[in-house]
Order: sequence, then C-alpha cells, then structure tokens
Amino acid sequence: MIVTATEFKSNHGRYLEIVNKENITITRNGRRIAKLIDASHDKTDVLQSLIGILPSSVTAEEAREGRLVKHENCD
Repeated sequence: MIVTATEFKSNHGRYLEIVNKENITITRNGRRIAKLIDASHDKTDVLQSLIGILPSSVTAEEAREGRLVKHENCD
C-alpha cells in the first residue's frame, strides 16, 4: 500500500492496524520517503531476500564497511 505523508499523518492509527497485514510505503511529493513494516516481521526473511544481491567476491566485512562509510557521508 502506498500513502502520502499527509494521509499517513492524518490517519496514522488506521495505518498502524493495516501494517499487520501489509507493508505501507509513505510518499512525499511523489517520492518514497519511508516504509512501515510489521515489527514482528521475521529478520530471517529479510536476510533471505538479500542473498544473491552482493557479488560473491565481496566479503561480509567489506559490505559492512561500505555501509558504514555510506552512513558517515550522509551527515
């Protein structure tokens, strides 16, 4: 489900109930700004969805370092 930030702000209680059944993407000015997912979502499912995204030549440590550098550059 996709909703605008204004719609989410006005009816957040409704969307907190809906998120138990489906993920909610929140947009502002037509751009995706946030994704609301059920807190009980199994982390193993998320990990499984990422398998195969990184090339086999990249180690877990290299991926971790790259992620940290990216976050440091965002500040």
